[in-house]
Amino acid sequence: MKIDIILAGVGGQGILSIASIIGYAALKKGLHLKQAEVHGMSQRGGDVQSHFRLADHEIASDLIPQGQADLIISVEPMESLRYLPWLSSKGWLITNDQPFINIPNYPAPEVLSAELNKLPNKVVINADKIAKELGSARSANMVILGAASPFIEIDFKDIENAVSEVFARKGEEIVNTNLACLRAGREFAQQNK
Repeated sequence: MKIDIILAGVGGQGILSIASIIGYAALKKGLHLKQAEVHGMSQRGGDVQSHFRLADHEIASDLIPQGQADLIISVEPMESLRYLPWLSSKGWLITNDQPFINIPNYPAPEVLSAELNKLPNKVVINADKIAKELGSARSANMVILGAASPFIEIDFKDIENAVSEVFARKGEEIVNTNLACLRAGREFAQQNK
C-alpha cells in the first residue's frame, strides 16, 4: 500500500488539522509516513501546500514527483488547480468549490468551474455550506477530509477515531461537530464520485 497526497489551501483553512488527523490514523495502523515542510504557514491567507506520503513500507523521500500524486486534497479551488501538475492521470482531486479570494486578479468562478470540470476524477463540494449547516463554518476542512476519505487507504473508523483524539481537548461539542462534518463529506463523495 502506498498513497501520495498533495494538501493545498490557504493559511487558516485547516490544512494542518487534515494532515494531523491522517497522520494520527496512519501511525495508529502502523503505517509509515513522510510529510514535506508545509509552505505558506507564516501568512494567514497565503497559499499553503504540503506533500504527504503514506505506505506500509519505508518511504525514501518526502517529496512527490510531478505526475505521481494519487490525491489532491484542497480546501480552496484555485489552490487545487495550482497543484494539478503533481496529480497522476488516475489520481483524484477533492476540493471545496468556495473560493478564498485573497488576490486582486482572482479568477472568475466560471473559469475555475470550467477547469475543474475538465478533470475526469474529482469531487467538488461546497464544504463551507455543509459545515455551516452542521453548526461550524470553521469545520469545512473536516467536510473536505470526509470527502477525501474514500480515496485514502485507511479505514474510515480509524479516521473518525483520529478526529476524536485530535479535537478531544476542545470538548465534546467540537468533536461531535467535526465528526458530523467528516461524515457529511464522506456521504457526499460516495454519492458524487
